[in-house]
Amino acid sequence: MGATFSKAAVSGAVAAAVAGGAYRALRARPRRRWQRTNYAGRTVDLYAGPAVALGAAAGTAVLPLPARTRYAAVLAVLAAGGCGAYDDLAGADDPRRGFRAHLGALRDGELTSGAAKLFGIGAAGLAAGALLKKLPVDRVLAGVVIAGSAHLVNLMDVRPAAAAATVLALGAPGLLGGVLAAAPMGAAAALVADDLGERTMIGDTGAHALGAALGVAIVAGRGRAGLVAHAAVLVAATVYGDRVSRLARMLSDR
Repeated sequence: MGATFSKAAVSGAVAAAVAGGAYRALRARPRRRWQRTNYAGRTVDLYAGPAVALGAAAGTAVLPLPARTRYAAVLAVLAAGGCGAYDDLAGADDPRRGFRAHLGALRDGELTSGAAKLFGIGAAGLAAGALLKKLPVDRVLAGVVIAGSAHLVNLMDVRPAAAAATVLALGAPGLLGGVLAAAPMGAAAALVADDLGERTMIGDTGAHALGAALGVAIVAGRGRAGLVAHAAVLVAATVYGDRVSRLARMLSDR
């Protein structure tokens, strides 16, 4: 237990240091396209997003784990973060939100940035799952869990620090069975005060990156039965995404 805690502490510390450093560097050279108006009408930046993505990737990379596990985690985090960044920038003026809205547009022949993000993160999840599991069915389930976790954290990103709090709450139990959850937790913790203070927001970039990192932590520590259970919950959360976000908003406003 002591060795596991030590590894988790190092991973979380590296993630926090990289996330904090990247955030400060990005804020030193502000760009208008990385600014948004939040739910309360305040102008905030989106620099926490790429910062936590880089932090989570770095925190995972230093873990003394099998190379395939580390590659899977870094791939999932950076790919999910990249897809989220594309939607943050290209879809900034698109009023459509949610899984159903983007798939509806796709049925009408329009590939929105949101739909491209969904497919990109799904592909990244399957690629990471292929690195983590041997059998085809387990690889598919792993892909669903990784992509679904990324989407779930994004659904919770409805108020300041809500997504970061979700990562911390969901990641803490994972530390009992492994160390992979330490990196996204460290990255989220580093910027939660700025997020809560409405100076920044993690946006799709950070929410998807942190969620994918949690998904990899879940997959790495679960057999098929666990993957099936998690996949079922995450698919249900995706289907009823509007309700999940509404519940998160109600809880945050209390």
